[in-house]
Order: sequence, then C-alpha cells, then structure tokens
Amino acid sequence: MTALIIHGHFYQPPRENPWTGIVEPESSAAPFHDWNERIYSECYQANAFARINDTETGGERVVNNYAKISFNFGPTLLTWLERNHSDTYARIIAADHDSALKRRGHGNAMAQAYGHAILPLCNERDLRTQIRWGVADFHQRFGRRPEAMWLPETACNDAVMGALIDEGLRFVILAPHQAAGVRSYRTARGSERVANDIDWRTVDANSIDTSIPYRYSHRDGSDRSIAVFFYEGPTSRAIAFENLLKSSRGFVDRLAQVAHGNLVNVATDGETYGHHFKFGDICLAHALEIEAPAQGFEVTNYGEYLDEYPAIFEVEINNGPGGEGTSWSCPHGVGRWIRDCGCHTGGEPGWNQQWRRPLRQALDFLRDGNTAYFEATRGTLFIDPWQARGDSIALVLDQYHSREQFLFAQAGRRISADEQWRALTHLELQRMLLLMYTSCGWFFNDISGIETIQILKYAGRAFDLMEQLGLPSARTPFLEILAEARSNRPELGTGADIFERFVEPLKPSSGQPEPVFA
Repeated sequence: MTALIIHGHFYQPPRENPWTGIVEPESSAAPFHDWNERIYSECYQANAFARINDTETGGERVVNNYAKISFNFGPTLLTWLERNHSDTYARIIAADHDSALKRRGHGNAMAQAYGHAILPLCNERDLRTQIRWGVADFHQRFGRRPEAMWLPETACNDAVMGALIDEGLRFVILAPHQAAGVRSYRTARGSERVANDIDWRTVDANSIDTSIPYRYSHRDGSDRSIAVFFYEGPTSRAIAFENLLKSSRGFVDRLAQVAHGNLVNVATDGETYGHHFKFGDICLAHALEIEAPAQGFEVTNYGEYLDEYPAIFEVEINNGPGGEGTSWSCPHGVGRWIRDCGCHTGGEPGWNQQWRRPLRQALDFLRDGNTAYFEATRGTLFIDPWQARGDSIALVLDQYHSREQFLFAQAGRRISADEQWRALTHLELQRMLLLMYTSCGWFFNDISGIETIQILKYAGRAFDLMEQLGLPSARTPFLEILAEARSNRPELGTGADIFERFVEPLKPSSGQPEPVFA
C-alpha cells in the first residue's frame, strides 16, 4: 500500500490587545466578533466535528479529522482555543494521543516555532528562543516532546536547520523548491559515512523526489542530522488554490495519479479545509475515511513512516539569495518579510510594499537597543538573563507556576519585592520584543492592515514597559525610522502616523496593567 500523509498548518496571528489581553472587535470578520471566531467556526471546530454519511448505517458519523492528518497549531492560537473553546481544544489534544497509540508512539501533532517569526531573519538568540518556546509549549499541551517543528512559512537556511538539530528535533517539512542537491550515502558500523562532494546532484522543485525522506547533516562537521520531507508541490498547490476540494473522489484520484513510490505527502494551511474552501472539512473527512482506503492508501504520519523508511539520501537545502533563506510563499527567498519583492495579497493597482524594510528596521532598532539594558541585569536580577528569558515560557504556560520560586532559581538568591517586579517586567518586555516579529505583519499589502498594527501594538507595549523600568526612551528615533514607511492609503500617512493614531491611544490612561509574568 502507498502511504498517505496530509499535513495541515493551523495558525492565526495573536489578536489580543497586549495591554488588556482581550481580543477587540474586528469589523471585517462580521458577523463574527473577530477573525479568530470566524475561522474557528468555519475550520477549527468544523474539523474536530466533521459530519459525513456512514455508508454502513446510512446515518451521520462525526469524524475528528485531526486524528487522521499530520498537523501543527500555532502556540498562540492554541492558547486562544484553550481559553475560549475548550471542547475543540480537547479534541485536538485527544487526536494526538489517539494517533500515538495507533501509530507506534508517533502522534500526529508537531510543534511550531512560538511566535511565527521568519526564523532566518531572527538573530541567533531569538532563533533559539522561538524554537525552545515552541518545544516547551508543545510539551506542556501534548504531554510529550515533539519529534518535529513546523517552520513558519517553511522559512529556513542552514543556520535554522542547525538550530533544529541542536534542539533535538527529528524531522522537518519543506517545500520542494527548497531542495538544492541530493546524494546517496551508506554507513558501515564503526566507520564514517562514505560519500564525497562529486556525488552531489543538483535538484529543484521539478526534480526532487517527494516520495522519500532525506537526511540533512549539521554544518559543524559532526554526524548529527535531521530528516527532511519535501511535500508534493503541484498537488498541494491544487488543494490550496485550485479548488481540488470540490470533490473527495477527485481529491483522492489526484493523489493516486501522483503516487509513484511508497509515499504521497501534501501540505497546506490547515485553514484550507473549511475556511478558504467551504465544506473543505467534509471533503477531507470523506477522503480520509472512505476514498483513500478504497484506493489503496494507508493513512499515516511522518514519524511512523520514518521508522519504516529511514532516509537513504542526503540533501542540501537552498539557502536563498545571500544565504538569507527560502520559504514556501515567496519565490524571492524571504524577501516578502524584509523588502518590496513583489509578493503581496490584495491591494489596489499601483500599490507597493516599500514600507516593509523600514518597518523591520524600526523593530530591529527597538529590539537591539534593549539588549544592553537586559544584559545589565546579569548578576543583579538574573544569573544569566538570556537563560531566564528562555526558561520564562514556563510562566506563560502555567499561571500557577511560582514566580518567587522561578526568580530565586534565576537570581541565585532571594530578591526583594521591587527586584521581583523589575525582573518580571524585563521578561515581559522581552516577550513583547519577540512577538512583534510575527510574520503576518509583513505578509499583506499595506502597513495599515490589522496584522501590521498588531505587531506595532507589541512595540507600543514595549515602550510602555521601558518607561515603567525607567529606561531611556527610544520612541523618537523609532518613529523617525517608521516614518520612512509610507502607507498606500495617502490619508493614513506614514508608519509613524499609524503608530500614533492606532497604537498609542491603547495605553491605559491611569494605572498600569500587570505583566503577564506577575
């Protein structure tokens, strides 16, 4: 039988007001309160309780699609689901547990880098924190360490791949055009791998064999590695953009047509199944429950498949222009998140995305300017501030985790109440500086979009926390950089105007909200 793996990347950007923790009304999502609620109804809930006709009884059967597909959920989305729709959240967790029992210990769920930042564009510290926080969030929710991590927008380069290996991840999923070269290798007990540079064969999206896993070796010269699966590109694209989900039989027929080895694997945004395409959740359920088995497919997940078919080929990845990285949604590498590369969604004729570069420059200025202040807490508030930041995810995930005990461990001594407040506020500031790199802020057509305003809210909250800590204000130079980002809507002016109009009024006029860590 041919193995079939369908992966869904389920994600929404965080929408909470960073001062209040409340998701405010979003009129564009009407008749729903906000986009989270709308997509929940159309997709997340729908896939947890998909209803199909039972061919044996003639009645209706409720299917949990998450129990049959490989999937990842963004940590911030799972946080929202847990708080607002606990029944669906429980179905997602149960699907992973059930699949692990059926698939030799390999659950369907995989982790995701925490804040959906474009990892190749992160500095080294942020890259490690995004991965470690994603792993910790997964472990807390699913009760096991993840085997794999979904990379936001599948964006990667050698540095990202090395970090995944360092953090103990077993495999990763990439787009076919992210492969650059392959070679076979063999190992003998007690000897080094037998392979050399002349064995490499150049590949691209059209020539990479997506029916097998590959081994990517760490660039430090060690024998450490991670397995790489490349999803089947044309079929994944047809699912996402070409209305392949109009018929479950047509969907599975297409999968059968491209099957040429032991595996067919496809990957899309999970929202494709029900939100982007109405009834996509039902099509998926019917395909997995009825059509796929009837056509000889064995539905599985990547972890189970890798046990049976370990990689026998080695791969080099495409590092993109200047080693900057590549992704699944930008043919220009990762240009979509740093410059006007031509990629956008929506907008009017004549619009541009020249605002992307100064937006990133402004955020980089704010983040990098805080490095010295955070480092100055070394030996006073923290033994190692960066270790404390990495460990602080425990306080985000568990509101009952003792703050005093955490700070005692991180400071190496008992610190005063004022010192505790300062330490927690510094950590909250660092959390804002991480969340403001959420990729959606650059993805769309204008700096005035709700996604970009959201990441600017994190910057605004960061300024507020800096003020509370008595740190020098960086507001004026930040706004000077942001003023270079011009909206395509002339009436909205520049990024600085948008910040002053839509972000700064959110700051409470009296009193200050407590940090999430407090």
